[in-house]
Amino acid sequence: MYAIVEIQGQQFKAEEGKKLFVHHMNNVEEGQAVEFDKVLLVDNDGAVTVGAPTVSGAKVVCEVVNPLVKGDKVIVFKMKRRKDERKNNGFRAQFTELVIKSVVA
Repeated sequence: MYAIVEIQGQQFKAEEGKKLFVHHMNNVEEGQAVEFDKVLLVDNDGAVTVGAPTVSGAKVVCEVVNPLVKGDKVIVFKMKRRKDERKNNGFRAQFTELVIKSVVA
């Protein structure tokens, strides 16, 4: 059984026991249970239910494993040829690590 759930504007495939890295969520602590009720699709062993826009009564229950995880470094390099103009910038995106405990449909 799996579900397609929307978390902070992004869609994720949620299966029980799977880890998710979502955009950093404020006001969550390690070990806290979080519920998401914006479930767009549920597949229960071949029986697919598509929401319009969401499936009523369905939710995904997750547990916060790590509230702040830094992603890989992304390098942003800009250059204009023949102008001796170069900019080098970079950043590391911040994520929250979740483990899916159950998919309720």
